[in-house]
Amino acid sequence: MEESTKLAPSLKPYVWLSIATAIATILLKGVAWRLTGSVGLLSDAIESFVNLAGALMALWMITLAELPADDDHAHGHGKAEYFSSAFEGFLILLAAFSIGYTSIERLFNPRPLEAIGFGLVVSAVASILNLATARILLATGRKHGSITLEADAHHLMTDVWTSVGVIGGVGLVWFTGWLWLDPAVALIVAANIVWTGWQLMRRSADGLMDASLPAEKLEQIETLLVKYRREGIDFHALRTRQAGNRTFVILHVLVPGDWTVKRGHDWAERIEADIRGALPRAHITTHLEPLEDPVSMIDQELDRSLF
Repeated sequence: MEESTKLAPSLKPYVWLSIATAIATILLKGVAWRLTGSVGLLSDAIESFVNLAGALMALWMITLAELPADDDHAHGHGKAEYFSSAFEGFLILLAAFSIGYTSIERLFNPRPLEAIGFGLVVSAVASILNLATARILLATGRKHGSITLEADAHHLMTDVWTSVGVIGGVGLVWFTGWLWLDPAVALIVAANIVWTGWQLMRRSADGLMDASLPAEKLEQIETLLVKYRREGIDFHALRTRQAGNRTFVILHVLVPGDWTVKRGHDWAERIEADIRGALPRAHITTHLEPLEDPVSMIDQELDRSLF
């Protein structure tokens, strides 16, 4: 038995919001860099270009992921989202190395900064735009299970923390006159955002490799099944995976052999409904087997070809 899922609302408007924010911050941070000559603010502007590239990739992949299932893609196109999040992770790492290279060069060749006050104000406005957009994308991504929107949100938050570090570094230069603080802070920021990029790429790899759901979600399923075991029903061969914003659950349901097909089917439908209530947008497949038949125990392992 299978349960199809309802179509979710399109997430493309949120990606367009990210694209618009990236363009706005590129312009603002570019102005801030030109006014001050700060390598920190330059690194901040570079990352905004990366944000734009990531948002454009996200638009493409979400457009693809929202296509309905077809004969060649019976499980839908949801995995396209993982390509976007992996690309975002790669871009974050690329931006970090670019910032690091520029910062090291400036450490050996320090230059005085100009118009610092105005430059910092412009950069701060850009950061506020990024922060607001990131919070919207993160909340929407978690609500709809979109790793693409979550990746874009984390990318923007990385940009926010980059800006906070850069603004702090430039401000310290302004007060102390120590020019080396500007590239030094930029280097620290670059090291920090490497972690975000790596985490996104690892999570994308897990999705493409059909990793099981997180332990807390598996625990939710197991908790739901306890009450059915009290009714004389058993389970095995639980398989789960995530494909974009869709969750797939396969479960073998063992019922008393003297039950009618209809009775077994009715109980399976209740089980599916309970799991679907805990895991929104879950696609659930249950397989009925007689509890007393030894043959039912053969396929407890994940790979039936082993037997």
